[in-house]
Amino acid sequence: MDILKRIAEYRAREEQLVWEGTFAEYLEIVRKNPHVAQTAHSRVYNMIKHAGIEHNEDGSKSYKFFSREIYGLDRAIEKLVEEYFHSSAMRLDVRKRILLLMGPVSGGKSTIVTMLKRGLEQFTRTDEGAVYAIKGCPMHEDPLHLIPNELRSDIEKELGIIIEGNLSPYNQMRLDTEYGGRIEDMPVERIVFSEAKRRGIGTFSPSDPKSQDIADLTGSIDFSTITQYGSESDPRAYRFDGELNKANRGLMEFQEMLKCDEKFLWNLLSLTQEGNFKAGRFALISADELIVAHTNESEYKTFISNKKNEALQSRMIVMRIPYNLRVSDEEKIYSKLIKQSDLGHVHIAPHSLRAAAIFSTLTRLKESKKQGVDLLKKLRLYNGDAVEGFKESDIKELQNEFADEGMAGIDPRYVINRISSALIRRDTECINALDILRALKDGLDQSPTITKEDKERYLTFINVARKEYDELAKKEVQKAFVYSYEESAKTLMDNYLDNVESYCNKTKVRDPITGEEMDADEKLMRSIEEQIGISENAKKAFREEILIRISAYARKGKRFDYNSHERLREAIEKKLFADLKDVVKITTSSKTPDETQLKKVNEVTARLIDEHGYCPICANELLRYVGSLLNR
Repeated sequence: MDILKRIAEYRAREEQLVWEGTFAEYLEIVRKNPHVAQTAHSRVYNMIKHAGIEHNEDGSKSYKFFSREIYGLDRAIEKLVEEYFHSSAMRLDVRKRILLLMGPVSGGKSTIVTMLKRGLEQFTRTDEGAVYAIKGCPMHEDPLHLIPNELRSDIEKELGIIIEGNLSPYNQMRLDTEYGGRIEDMPVERIVFSEAKRRGIGTFSPSDPKSQDIADLTGSIDFSTITQYGSESDPRAYRFDGELNKANRGLMEFQEMLKCDEKFLWNLLSLTQEGNFKAGRFALISADELIVAHTNESEYKTFISNKKNEALQSRMIVMRIPYNLRVSDEEKIYSKLIKQSDLGHVHIAPHSLRAAAIFSTLTRLKESKKQGVDLLKKLRLYNGDAVEGFKESDIKELQNEFADEGMAGIDPRYVINRISSALIRRDTECINALDILRALKDGLDQSPTITKEDKERYLTFINVARKEYDELAKKEVQKAFVYSYEESAKTLMDNYLDNVESYCNKTKVRDPITGEEMDADEKLMRSIEEQIGISENAKKAFREEILIRISAYARKGKRFDYNSHERLREAIEKKLFADLKDVVKITTSSKTPDETQLKKVNEVTARLIDEHGYCPICANELLRYVGSLLNR
């Protein structure tokens, strides 16, 4: 890779984004592309929409903009985009509210805001997100503010746009003194948002209330120029360098907003409701920006309990950002955090992160009042796994049972910290699920925020995660022991289906080897069906269901195969594993394996490494562990 060449190419692309002209030339751009006159809220929504929207089978939407970094928060993200960003883009009253993201620590609030900021920086580099401003303006003011109010109605109709806001004192003085009131000559330039350059994106973080000044938000008087300009009310003697000034046309992140001193919060009232704020000795200054803040639930409850905050509270849209409740997505979160850390070189055995994810997800779930639903079933349903007796409507009912589900529990950072601890303690290049679960358990005593009651619950969840991992481990080894596993499963399933067809149609089965006609093999069918708890009374209905499914596939021109029926596949797998159990037990637990056993172990180890993602260390540990499980 030629680094200097890449840098030169980047510089050339940046130079292509540069555009300067007069206001008259800018009007022609607006005439051809009215979208350049969009509001800050509209720009954010269009940025999200531009990345792509997927429509799911259940009628929900998934936004590709967030899918790169945010996992398992589809419902919260959809509500955020549709109820806030989409509504705001349509100029509904929602845009006159501060967006407050509320949720537990390490739940994704800051990540969402960071993605919006980085996304805007990139979007303003595209034709769809292009932003133009009055050149030389410290607030990157909208050039359309130059148009007098008396003329706006007709111009809006002609250009198909809406003009909001008034010209700032600074640009009004420039227009009068430098350009003699000739609006058409006022210079305009294209700008690209950059948080580092304080252009279109701002971040305000509260500090010591005694030392922090409101100027951090709204700018301040430049006393060194007072003698030059003669008055504090001269806009040239004012620094328009507060976060609200610099974030104009874009987004301002208000970190830990509810910890802030009241005088800072009251300054947001007119900005949110009227689109302007008070700075220095000037008239109200127009600003078009999205204010997004984040907080936790306890701080928010303290805030709303104070009656003095009612006015500001009514100007907020509160969006809950809970913890992820899907095990498979929780695994992705851990993988992402590990890749971002210095642990990326460490091999983590398959299913290790899943075991941790099962534990942490269980801590976030609430016990359902729905009959027959325990936390483990709920976890599986939320993860999209098939659970007998439950449908899609049951999942939605469970999701709507508690509005605050996922707002408490173990956070991803705790899990990553414990994984780090496990790595340091073992001093190895590979760790497995047992190492991680042990580290999670040890960490419960060291965390000051975990109560005694929670600790007891969490220990129970670690045991549940251990049992779930035990089943995964046994299945992994047993799969590896089956030579040509898929072929064996297919043969067994075809045999079962032939017998089911014979049973349902009251016909004979022909032996493929001898050609002899025989009755359906009831013993074989029951040995498979019993693996998934099909009772003697339910066997007829189950077999007829299978036959109906085969007929439905045939009508559609599709072939019924091993993966066509979830429960039948599970039964076939369990039957194969049951038949192999003794072989696996003997081979994995023998301290002095004979030559045949040793050959089998080596074959299984190689298959675990080549096909299942294990390394030599964790493959051997897995075999020893499963051997001990089967001998219990």
